[in-house]
Amino acid sequence: MKRRTTKKIMVGNVPVGGGSPITVQSMTNTITKDIGTTVKQIKELEEAGCHIIRSAITDFEDAKAISKIKKHINIPLVADIQYDYRLAIESVKNGVDCLRINPGNIGSEIRVREVINICKGMGVPIRIGVNSGSIKREYLEKYNGVNANSMVESALEHVRLVEKMGFDQIKISLKASDVLLTIESYKKMSEIVDYPLHVGVTEAGPIWNGTIKSAVGMGSLLSMGIGDTIRVSLTGNPVEEVKVGREILRALGLLKEGVEIISCPTCSRTKIGLIDLVQEAEAKLRSIKKPLKVAIMGCPVNGPGEAKEADIGIAGGKGEGLIFKKGKIYKKVKEELLLDELVKEIEKL
Repeated sequence: MKRRTTKKIMVGNVPVGGGSPITVQSMTNTITKDIGTTVKQIKELEEAGCHIIRSAITDFEDAKAISKIKKHINIPLVADIQYDYRLAIESVKNGVDCLRINPGNIGSEIRVREVINICKGMGVPIRIGVNSGSIKREYLEKYNGVNANSMVESALEHVRLVEKMGFDQIKISLKASDVLLTIESYKKMSEIVDYPLHVGVTEAGPIWNGTIKSAVGMGSLLSMGIGDTIRVSLTGNPVEEVKVGREILRALGLLKEGVEIISCPTCSRTKIGLIDLVQEAEAKLRSIKKPLKVAIMGCPVNGPGEAKEADIGIAGGKGEGLIFKKGKIYKKVKEELLLDELVKEIEKL
């Protein structure tokens, strides 16, 4: 699919926009100043495939912890700032790779300029984030409430403010918990600016509902070529956000890394414990980085034929199964050995 052309910025050593690979982000839910716990969670997120991580900076202890946290992690760190411009400045001094702020809610233009000046000097970009709940009253009144027009206009005010100060190292987010509003807002903004867009459905909810809302909203935008970096917002372990984000990208052919499992929904023809088999396979194959399509099918009917586009796969029978490669049967294996044999063959590819 053709992606929208955007300006490229650097978040640490990770490019965002300008045709760079779409990155997956998440946010820690630890107390940032608890360095050990925060580092542990970021390491888990790195292992899951997170490209950029964000942490809330609520006081000066959090800001000062940034330099210590960065010594132990491998991905860029974004400081999430609300209201206090001094925390933004302190975060940059401590080596943060990006700020997430709304320039309009950190005070006077003098304060905003102080933040912009240190970001310029340190080469730190800014994400201007506007949510449906943070729209200025002026635009709510002008556009009759929360809608794409009021969201976009509110964000553009912040953009124009930093542009006036000679700063253009920004990315923009326009998140709402309403999927259709999210889609409409990003579409509108993409027609106005060429800055990279950070895409997400905010406060999407618990893992099950939030995954569906995120897949629909973000998948729709990404399929139109809109979006340079993404964050799935779920109420739960942030590792799940990364897993969902990567699967959304993989489903659209935007991530060429790791194993994609194809599996059938099961029916009365299934004579093996397919559901357990798929769950075990997910866990065993998660660490493989090579891009592979692996089929795990319940019977020969849904096996080599329907899943012939898979690089490798298995098709269950009664107490046994077939291993096939590119639609051609490779060998027959007892059911209890199927998964181990599949993993061995995958490691040979």
